[in-house]
This record gives sequence, structure tokens and C-alpha cells, in this order.
Amino acid sequence: MTDARSILVTGASSGIGRDAALTLKARGWRVFATARKPEDLAALAEAGLEALYLDYTDEASIHACADAVLATTGGRLDALFNNGAYGQVGAIEDLTTDVLRRQFETNVLGWHTLTRRIVPVMRAQGHGRVIQCSSILGFVAGKYRGAYVGSKFALEGLTDCLRLELAGSGIQVALIEPGPIATRFTQNALANFHATVDVDASLHREEYQSQLARMQGTRRPSRFKLGPEAVTAALLHALESPRPRLRYRVTVLTKAAALMKRLLPARLMDGLIARNS
Repeated sequence: MTDARSILVTGASSGIGRDAALTLKARGWRVFATARKPEDLAALAEAGLEALYLDYTDEASIHACADAVLATTGGRLDALFNNGAYGQVGAIEDLTTDVLRRQFETNVLGWHTLTRRIVPVMRAQGHGRVIQCSSILGFVAGKYRGAYVGSKFALEGLTDCLRLELAGSGIQVALIEPGPIATRFTQNALANFHATVDVDASLHREEYQSQLARMQGTRRPSRFKLGPEAVTAALLHALESPRPRLRYRVTVLTKAAALMKRLLPARLMDGLIARNS
């Protein structure tokens, strides 16, 4: 085990993170997988993963997790997959600053703290991979997604700068930009929305109610939605290829959105997004 390539995968309780962790373990990687809830940590350990507690909003837990990993590996780590995140839904004018702050604490600042802790380790060993799980909403905006969009736009900018600054260090940096993926993300986002937004008092009440009715009804699954294994496939290339891409766009919708953003005038792009939101 000490000779196996090692990776820290955050947000591994379900969905993308869990699929990635299990797949990497099956490929011979030594996988440290994080979660917050005791039952999720127990499930990860039962699956044969080295499970560790990490909460991106708790800086002490970030350092404790990193210290535990490095103590186990003798101070080395081959890769970091920043993945744990959540989606805050709601019109920008309905979100308090504290709600926005929590979104950035989890989706940006916690990632930054962990990455800063690991990069010196990778510099010292002369190699490493830092893979950031972004989103289609990391380069295209959407109504009622302002907090999440802002966090992912910020992540993309920080990651691009990090890649430039680490050139020549032996550390490769890549972004994965998934579109619709079959996970618990939407379910969790809806629960958080109900806890943080007063729908009845909002000027956007009717639109909220319309969208909620569609989301909670018997809709057909999107033909563009893929399973988490599609993201894992991109992650494997980013980790194992001698020349990883800078960005991995996962799902047809993500690739189409990137092309349209490059080719279409901004007002036309706004119109397309508004009609499909």
C-alpha cells in the first residue's frame, strides 16, 4: 500500500465523490475519502476506503484531515480532488449576506485552505495533481443560482491563476466542469432553499412555485443527464494522463454551452438561458 499512488477525495459520501473514490481504489490508488456525517464515514470505511472527517467550513478540521493523511503516507500525497460542495438556490435579492458567505466558505474558501495545505507537500516531492470539480455554472450564469454561480466562477478564476503560478513545479492543475449529473445535489439544494429563502415573502414567489412544481412533479429524466461515472472518467484522465487537459467538460449540455458562449452575443445567450431556466 505504501507504494500505491495516493489521493485525497473530498465530498465522498455520495454521488461524484463516492464513485470516484471507489473507482480509484479498484484501480490501485490509495484513497483517502472525506465526509461529514458519522454514518457516511462508516459507510466509506465499510467500502474499504480510508475515511476521514472534513468540513470545509471548519478550518481546524481541514488541517486535521490533511495532517492525518500526511502522517499515514509519510508526508506525501500524489493528488487532491476537491469535490465537496453544495448548491444555494434563490434570487440574489432574497439571499442574506450570511447565506452567501456560507456558500463561499464551503465552495471556495475551504477548498483554498486545503489546497494551500497540500501544494507545499507536492512542491517538495516534485509532482502532484490538483483537480477541482467545478460546474457548467462555473462559466455560464443561470437565474436563481447566483450564490452557486458566484462560487464556481470564483473557483475557476482561482484555479486558472494557480495553474499559471505552478507552471514548472511538476504540479498539474485541472478543472472538471460537469453538467447535469444524477446525484443527490438537486435534492440537497432544494432542502437548503426551503431552509434559507422565504418563498411567500419573495417578489419571485410565482416563479419559485412554478419551478418547484416542475422539479417535484413526475418529470422525465433529462436526456442530457449522465451518471457520476462520467465525471470519474474525466477525473481518471486528469490524474493518469501524462498530459492532462486544462478543462474537462462533461455532458453534451456543458459542451454545447461552452460553444454557444464563445460564439453567441451576450444578449442572445441571455435570452436562451432565460427561456430554458
